[in-house]
Amino acid sequence: MTTSQPAILAPVPAHARYLTVNARAGADPKPVLRQLAASGLAPDMVLSLGPGLLRGLGASIPGLRPFPSISGSGIEILSTQSDLWIWIGGDDRGEIAKAGNAIAATLSPAFDRVDLTDGFMHDGGRDLTGYEDGTENPEGDDAVAAALVRGAGPRLDGSSFVAVQRWVHDLAHFASHSEAERDDMIGRRIADNEEFGDAPASAHVKRSAQESFAPEAFMLRRSMPFSSADGDGLMFVAFGKSLDTFETVLRRMVGEEHGITDALFRFSRPVTGGYYWCPPCVGGRLDLSALGL
Repeated sequence: MTTSQPAILAPVPAHARYLTVNARAGADPKPVLRQLAASGLAPDMVLSLGPGLLRGLGASIPGLRPFPSISGSGIEILSTQSDLWIWIGGDDRGEIAKAGNAIAATLSPAFDRVDLTDGFMHDGGRDLTGYEDGTENPEGDDAVAAALVRGAGPRLDGSSFVAVQRWVHDLAHFASHSEAERDDMIGRRIADNEEFGDAPASAHVKRSAQESFAPEAFMLRRSMPFSSADGDGLMFVAFGKSLDTFETVLRRMVGEEHGITDALFRFSRPVTGGYYWCPPCVGGRLDLSALGL
């Protein structure tokens, strides 16, 4: 039976590690990928493949493309596209580190790690700004419909696309504003998480409300805060049956629609960006048959 990778639909874990990996020039990635598929997938791990890796394998997945670079209105959206993106979750940071080291060792004959970020749950699911993250995320059947490919055939059904960005916040600048000003930037009151109708058009909620698009742009967000020597912020992770939903929202946020820039950019910037395909599973193992593996 074909299913999705289980961690996609699971609740956000207490801790997580995000790994981005690139294929090594001159190395053949196929034996490593076959080994990964044969060894089975841990239920708290998501493994996804980028478009460049698939192109090197002579394969393609309909709808997968490189992350776009977008500039305008003083905003630069970066593309830092990689070949593999891996998300490992759990309750024990030590076990997550061990799992990360183990998969890095499996990948080492053909891949090199280019980035590692550790994330964590904060205050029951709040961003480091103090505002609740992932409000109005689809649930149950709606989450399945938003996140997973259906009706595309046995090699693709159950798969998902994922958009990944690391947003670095200027928390000191954000805190320098009054609570009312901060609420206006987000479009929700921090006191009760309620959206208010008279928020400015630039409020993040108004720029990104998934139901306000035609067609509606629902995706399953699984974001988590991070804190490192490079700064504090949010690892934004959104799974979807298509990358179009995420990209439509992102382009509105940067002001391509109506010329209104999301107030989020007043205190935060994305410093990475990648698109990936999450293969389905068959019997608990990654199904890479769509890639000829």
